[in-house]
Amino acid sequence: MFSNYCLLSVMTLVMAWLGGLEFAIARCNDQNFTSLEVNYAITWGRSHVSFQDQGRQIQLSMDKSSGSGFGSKLNYSSGFFDLMMKLPNKDSAGIVTAFYLSSHTSDHTELDFEFLGNREGKPITLQTNVFINSHGEREQRLFLWFDPTANFHHYQILWNSYQTVFYVDDVPVRVFQNLSFAGVEYLTQPMRIEASIWNGEDWATDGGEEKINWDYAPFLAQFQGFDVEGCDSDGGLDCSSGELWWNVERYRELSSDEKEAYEKVKRSYLYYDYCKDVARFPHHLPPECKLMQ
Repeated sequence: MFSNYCLLSVMTLVMAWLGGLEFAIARCNDQNFTSLEVNYAITWGRSHVSFQDQGRQIQLSMDKSSGSGFGSKLNYSSGFFDLMMKLPNKDSAGIVTAFYLSSHTSDHTELDFEFLGNREGKPITLQTNVFINSHGEREQRLFLWFDPTANFHHYQILWNSYQTVFYVDDVPVRVFQNLSFAGVEYLTQPMRIEASIWNGEDWATDGGEEKINWDYAPFLAQFQGFDVEGCDSDGGLDCSSGELWWNVERYRELSSDEKEAYEKVKRSYLYYDYCKDVARFPHHLPPECKLMQ
């Protein structure tokens, strides 16, 4: 499906159930992962970061004193961004572990994977969000079909001038199409790749009702896969060029198998969609809601 990928037999049955063997694809087990410091740098909470396997795996931790995070050295204007994550286990209520793209501008643009912790034995929520020119409120929330604290999984963002797709282990879980022809804002600002763990107890679990149990600190999140397939915003390239693999026709819309898998995710795992929240938007839903396929 994506470049530099190979069949991974462990995933075959799960991906077939979700929507076809096309999704039984992931990076090879024996791949020599890139060290973090090649493409990223620690951005905050350095004392709460530990390097493992010569920097090919890192651990972010959070306690009462601080969380931690890292970000890419470059800004990107298109690409396929893939990070492997293993989330904090046990009682993680109030803890937010995030992987996202962010513009860091006054008219903020951002693409979010946010994992909202929960009490032990209750499922972690994956929240995705899209901010464009400081306009957000586009949250979707779903439960995953596996335990994200037990093993590493791929969390991926495909971003080109046609669509933005959030994937989990190559399965699409959200699509935000370029509908600028209809007056809907789309992502045009360069963004940096970031990941972090932080205190979100004011809102993350049951609307802030469930607070962090500090008896379980430190809370640990692990990351692998620091290679980057993106177009450097300052590299002199046309980041919408068809010479970049993620911009070719194949990735301008979901394939038929991807569409089928996406519909299964929405039916079985999605439990909140801003496009269906008429109480939140009593006068009219955001314009993209009627246009998205």
